[in-house]
Amino acid sequence: METVPHAVDPDRAAQHGSVVMRLLDELFPLVEGFYVDLHKNPELSHAEQRTASGVAEWLTRTGYEVHKGIGGTGVVGILRNGPGPTVMLRADMDALPLEEKTGLPYASTTRAPDEDGVEVPVMHACGHDAHTACLVGAADLLSETRDEWAGTVMIVAQPAEETLDGAQAMLADGLYDRFGRPDVILGQHLGPQPAGLISHRAGIILGASRAYRVRVHGEGGHASQPHTTVDPVVIAANIVTRLQGVVSREISPSEMAVLTVGRIQAGTKANIIPDEAYLEINTRALNDNVADQLESAIERIVRAEAAASGAAREPDIEMFVSCGVTRNDATCSAEVAAAHHAYFGEDYVIHLPDPSPGTEDFNYFGLPGDPQPIPYVFWFVGATPHDVWEAAPGDTPYEKMGNVPSNHSPFFAPAREPTLRAGLAAITVAALSYLGADGARGGASSAPAGAAFPGPAPDAVHEPRAVAGDPVDPFGGAPARGETAPQPAAPLSDPLSDPFGPPQGLPAPGGRPAQAGPPEPNDAYDSAFLASSWPDPAQDPAKSTYDADMDAVMGAQDDELRDEWRSDKAEESTLSTDMASILDDDGVPQGPPQGPPAGPSYGGPPPRGSAHHAPPPHGPDDDLPDAEYRL
Repeated sequence: METVPHAVDPDRAAQHGSVVMRLLDELFPLVEGFYVDLHKNPELSHAEQRTASGVAEWLTRTGYEVHKGIGGTGVVGILRNGPGPTVMLRADMDALPLEEKTGLPYASTTRAPDEDGVEVPVMHACGHDAHTACLVGAADLLSETRDEWAGTVMIVAQPAEETLDGAQAMLADGLYDRFGRPDVILGQHLGPQPAGLISHRAGIILGASRAYRVRVHGEGGHASQPHTTVDPVVIAANIVTRLQGVVSREISPSEMAVLTVGRIQAGTKANIIPDEAYLEINTRALNDNVADQLESAIERIVRAEAAASGAAREPDIEMFVSCGVTRNDATCSAEVAAAHHAYFGEDYVIHLPDPSPGTEDFNYFGLPGDPQPIPYVFWFVGATPHDVWEAAPGDTPYEKMGNVPSNHSPFFAPAREPTLRAGLAAITVAALSYLGADGARGGASSAPAGAAFPGPAPDAVHEPRAVAGDPVDPFGGAPARGETAPQPAAPLSDPLSDPFGPPQGLPAPGGRPAQAGPPEPNDAYDSAFLASSWPDPAQDPAKSTYDADMDAVMGAQDDELRDEWRSDKAEESTLSTDMASILDDDGVPQGPPQGPPAGPSYGGPPPRGSAHHAPPPHGPDDDLPDAEYRL
């Protein structure tokens, strides 16, 4: 890669996104159905056969050149659309060995053998089902709107992220040699923030991780005669206790470090002292020096405790996982964040002040050891239902995030509709930041006319905290799927469509300009969207591009055209699940949220009941079996 592709102006990217996202409401039921199907049928790392088949079929039907079995069960889709940059969009597909306890009507009851052949429960407790659904949805949207962009879209559905070896497996299988090297890589992950909130961070956003297997050897015997044995259980217990002091007493307080003993196993019966004990230890750090320091401490303590107990044999210590930090390219991160600001609005995009200690193998796609690494951007999409967030104890956002079901929790239940809509929009708009060049074929390359666009399109690249542009007419550009071009829709009167007031620099209600000047830094501590007390919903704020898009497509649909499209699409859909049986919410307790608004991520009237229990959109498709729900 000679040069990094230059992103288009963020307001221009938002304009392209506005046209592309006109189709979101038509496509959304299919994406939502695919998500529910994946959630109900999760697959463990390296066993994502069913998921990969669904992804491959979706991409094939929407016009991509599809390749399966990359790095195991990985899927690659290529869509070439003239000269331009190659933009790679990546999502992970695997689930966790965890029993789901969400109580959702589509909760997983799947059980499958793990890598050791032991049957375990399986759950999508980290949001990979949503990542995959948003990936194929974005691929579909881009395929249907090729007049709005130019370049090549590279879709990568990755296996085995949870074991942190899926990305390397795809690269070792010739991902870039066979399908081309991308110019920029984009990815996202669900997080515990409020549903629909987009969180960015330039530089390091995720930490490094290492994992170790430790086997302590003792001398077994009868529990009634411990003096004749060397008890490996006691050695293991002392190791666990001693390791707890490493971070607090050996690592500088200025550094981030985590050391966790996640597994300990020994013995078969209460009256038998075993011959050995087994431990698995995980560490997290933000740089190699700290990671090396943790590794040295583990080896020293394990060997010392074994020696102190008189073990005749040295313990075995093996590192079986190692993954580096995820370090967002600063320039690309600023460009994507600026496009998200322009599309979603100030209150729905924040900048994280600190990295997360979580780890992703996404960074390997950027070739961190290469002389010319590939720039990438990775961000979070909030998934916590608004009523759950509001009810969570805590005075700060981080306190609340520690008190809501988060990733890897058996209670992790994303707010389905706002999370998927935000994820679809976020990755699509990010892709158009590079693909939606001014030379693209669609009408968005020229300055749109009309009251919504009081002047020519801007030509300056915004910083990540730049002021969002004027609301964009979601019906600009060519009509979609046979529609006649509608007139710009009037804003809905719903007072909850955006309760936060106009972002700085946008026109205030009544046409008066908002106060000029750079916005205050919008981080996780001051975003209105993260406030525990929601602002007065009686305001009538200026809307972001995202608000205008959602209001228009949700408030001014042509039912006949939509029904006709859905009927055709349903016949060719990869989804065969009966949504009526999966999403039967009867008997599920529901009640109105206590205060939180629907927000623009809903794109319509405020929902009834808990966000993650809301039934999918449906229409009068009476000619289909179970027509109200089959997608």
